[in-house]
Amino acid sequence: MLGCSMRALWILNSQDVVVFSRRFSVVERQWRLACKKENESSRSENLQNGVLLLLPSDSEFVAAFVERKKREGSARGFGVRVSQSAEGSDSWVDDPITRHIISLQINKDEEGESFLLWPLVLHVKGPYYILVLPLVEPSHLKAYERMCKKSDCGTSVGEEGSLSSLLLDLPCITGAFMVAHALGDVITGDFVDPEVVVSASPSVGGLLDSLTGSIGISGMSARKPVAAPVATSTSLGTAVTGSVASDAPKSGSRPADKDVLLSFISSAMPFGTPLDLNFSNISAIKANGFSSADLPPSDVKQPAWKPYLYKGKQRILFTIHETVYAAMYDRDEIPDIISISGQINCRAELEGLPDVSFPLAGLNTSHIEVLSFHPCAQVPEQGVDRQSVMFSPPLGNFVLMRYQALCGIGPPIKGFYQLSMVSEDEGAFLFKLRLMEGYKAPLTMEFCSVTMPFPRRKIVSFDGNPSIGTVSTAEHSVEWKIITAGRGVTGKSIEATFPGTIKFAPRQIQRLPSLSGSVQGSIAEEDSDVEPENSSNMVNVEEFLMEKMNKDLPSVDLEEPFCWQAYNYAKVSFKIVGATLSGMSIDPKSMSIYPAVKAPVEFSTQVYSGDYILWNTLGRCPVAALPKV
Repeated sequence: MLGCSMRALWILNSQDVVVFSRRFSVVERQWRLACKKENESSRSENLQNGVLLLLPSDSEFVAAFVERKKREGSARGFGVRVSQSAEGSDSWVDDPITRHIISLQINKDEEGESFLLWPLVLHVKGPYYILVLPLVEPSHLKAYERMCKKSDCGTSVGEEGSLSSLLLDLPCITGAFMVAHALGDVITGDFVDPEVVVSASPSVGGLLDSLTGSIGISGMSARKPVAAPVATSTSLGTAVTGSVASDAPKSGSRPADKDVLLSFISSAMPFGTPLDLNFSNISAIKANGFSSADLPPSDVKQPAWKPYLYKGKQRILFTIHETVYAAMYDRDEIPDIISISGQINCRAELEGLPDVSFPLAGLNTSHIEVLSFHPCAQVPEQGVDRQSVMFSPPLGNFVLMRYQALCGIGPPIKGFYQLSMVSEDEGAFLFKLRLMEGYKAPLTMEFCSVTMPFPRRKIVSFDGNPSIGTVSTAEHSVEWKIITAGRGVTGKSIEATFPGTIKFAPRQIQRLPSLSGSVQGSIAEEDSDVEPENSSNMVNVEEFLMEKMNKDLPSVDLEEPFCWQAYNYAKVSFKIVGATLSGMSIDPKSMSIYPAVKAPVEFSTQVYSGDYILWNTLGRCPVAALPKV
């Protein structure tokens, strides 16, 4: 059974009500034929009764989904085998992937029989649960049923009969995830194009195109994709705020239009087979159709990612966007860790179907660890420090390449953070930092700030004078703005110190119920000046594992997963422009276009901080043991 097709999909709101469902009869016919063939060859008891040939009704589907939430503790489930796990359930398989690829035990009310519905890809977006059922072989379903009943727990990567090995044979799982994410973007209206910075001064139309991420076709009013209207009368509805598990949908997204969703599905995946999940392309085709002017040359094949041919002023824009992640300990026994996640965003406004090629420089010095490309790209030439990339660009903004790398010129912020409690409710802290040490022009730090979060303590007073910048306080945090917007630093290093004291409100003792029934009578007594919150009886895997590993360090709000009672840190935020920190670069002069055309090439870089953490040197801190080389 080749290809990637979907049997059905369901969208539920936070009240566990089906707000949209779709079944694809063409794909379901393939499933019935495959089941019939399997029945004749294997005579399996589960497949012989014919129940597996049917899809559940919406009411049966909801009943099974609610039952799974009760049994597994939440919509995603435990992900590992715990004392509450029942044989035949997803958590019995003892694999965390079962939090994202789930199964439902469907009970047929009329016949009094039941069957397993698998694999269901679960995606949570806004106030909605999105579940997509791809087409697999009946033998794959039987294999998963056996895993749900095995006596032993745990699997090894590559082990025969493991869930990982089974999923490697199912590329439709990846397709189902793409469909689920695309549907999530449609129903919440969340469409974010990769950012491409315009460094020059183009025409107003070009600037607007770049900022909005439109496809940039001549005659903007005639060819620009239109936003889908929102019809209140046919919206999917909004969620009701209530007590839900931590992986429950978040409220706040706008309602979606069922007509827009139906139109997108019929165009993006007709008969259940995904063709083009790009909402901008689908909207443009729906609104404008095609004209004779859009036909490509007869000797050139038009790719699926470029349904329209661009007409207008030609140019190419590149932006390298890097995010820096760091864990700074300032300890001899624990090395500092810094890594970079980057991507090259592109926007090629070129007429026709040209091929663009250029060499990537600095691969050797930038210590690239992982490299992946857009489907439109080819990589014909590779070398130690040079790699040639050729691509046929799609319309609009897109990510040409993603990579993981090490920082080639050292961390942009060095130093330490110390916090010591001098009394029960008063602490003294000290920052000593060096910014942009060893960094030269054109690297410019546009802003930099440091935040000290105290999610479990309420700040009542603060005293301290930094050597540079300003300080502001909130109820549970202190923010130190070292470099503010408009006062960037270029070509020099800055030393910044910040001593101070901080006072908290007196602690209040509150008793928290045990997170897991497996710990009999376990009641954690915790100090906090935060008012008690309504706790849910449902258990998820994060809470369960946290309790098992850190009985003496109760976890706090999920918004600060690493800020435990004995663990405290400061988080650094910054932005750097002018060059990349990895050494990745593009030379606009080496760009070539075939067929040859005069098109200016604009190149820019942006470096942002991700989780850039300064751990308290005087406190406890989590650290992963690195393998010995």
